[in-house]
Amino acid sequence: MLAADRDHRVTMNPARNKSAMRFVLLTVFIYAAGFGIIMPSLPDLIQDLEGISLSQATQLGAWIGATYAIFQFALGPMIGNLGDRFGRRPVFLVSLFAFGFDFLVMGMAQSIIWLFIGRGIAGGLGAVFGPANAAMADLSDDKNRAASFGMVGAAFGTGFIIGPAMGGFIADAQLVNSLFAGLGMTETGRFLAEHSTRLPFFVAAAMAFANCLYGFFVFPETMPKEKQRPFEWRRANPLGALISLGKIGSILPVALIYFLWSFAGQIYPASWSFFAKAQYGWDSKMIGLSLTAVGISMAFCQAVVIRRAVARFGERLTAQIGMLCGLAGFVAVALVSSGVAGLILCLIMGLQGIAQPALNAIMSRRVPPDQQGELQGFNGSMAAMAFLLAQLIFNFTLAFFTSPAAPIQFPGAPFIIAAIFAAAAFILLTLLPRSQGASQSASPALSAQPAKEIR
Repeated sequence: MLAADRDHRVTMNPARNKSAMRFVLLTVFIYAAGFGIIMPSLPDLIQDLEGISLSQATQLGAWIGATYAIFQFALGPMIGNLGDRFGRRPVFLVSLFAFGFDFLVMGMAQSIIWLFIGRGIAGGLGAVFGPANAAMADLSDDKNRAASFGMVGAAFGTGFIIGPAMGGFIADAQLVNSLFAGLGMTETGRFLAEHSTRLPFFVAAAMAFANCLYGFFVFPETMPKEKQRPFEWRRANPLGALISLGKIGSILPVALIYFLWSFAGQIYPASWSFFAKAQYGWDSKMIGLSLTAVGISMAFCQAVVIRRAVARFGERLTAQIGMLCGLAGFVAVALVSSGVAGLILCLIMGLQGIAQPALNAIMSRRVPPDQQGELQGFNGSMAAMAFLLAQLIFNFTLAFFTSPAAPIQFPGAPFIIAAIFAAAAFILLTLLPRSQGASQSASPALSAQPAKEIR
């Protein structure tokens, strides 16, 4: 299949095309902001509901995160295949609604089981990255695909600038009480302060529902009807998607690299809120500020750096550079005990973020238009499995090395594990044979080459 045949951007007018892309980016932004809003207060909510220690809450948090990952792993390919059958718009809107419902359930939790239910709903139906990346693939050509995926990453990073900082301050009972008292709403402020641990979840839910309503009116279908294909149950599961995609040459080795790197990178969403409390003694406000620093770094690197890096070095070398930055960052975080140094490291963590869009672009280039949803669903399953393992391996390692039973107190132990997997991904990518005739540049000339001739 020639690259010219693969330029499957929808034939909407440019204004609607840009409108669709803006909504996709806004959705990823709100997803990241919503997730960021709840992260600083999640450990406190678990401790409040169960009356347990931080070490015990870390283990329970691991199982809650694992629930999200299990459902996403199981249902991600089905959601992707539904997008290839019915288009991106209906799948996107259902995912957005489920995402908001997840936060609502968690905010109303009367027992820990509610948190498991909410995360299961979000994992099965509300994971927006698969539909978002599939829509961006629809709206991109081979020349700008890595940059488009980078924009998705930048939107996520920007959401992380705002979300954790908001979450940290919203969960500050004294600040909330003082703010509303200053507005002459003392009783409201007192009520919200009493429920400050839950307030971030309701704010995140409101944002998600508002975005879903907005998308219903403004988001057009991005997949041409002639590109849609019949839904097949045998492909709507992780194994079926693996078999289907495995028929496309050279996908599986890149998929393995993608999985290893995804696992290493999950150390931050899986463990940072618990790690920062144990390593630096930070409260929810400080955790929120640190995640905001990460968001600033991610947004800059994925909005500015990746486009220039791919143009100069190509996708493979860009991914390798990102992996090396991530590897160095994992080791540094593991060994640094100063909160000030930890905050400085948060400002440069975004450099590792250029690896994921580059890997995603390498895979997306090799897949025909009618399998983009399937690919992104499969990638979502791999990311979910990586997140599942990250929750269990990283958080249980953290719980052990911060418990009285540990031979040494070493909260950085899970980051050493992440560094090992990052090194494995880097080595495999370095050893991966280049496709025949692969170009060394990211020039527009790529669009004239056969689709298999990709770095």
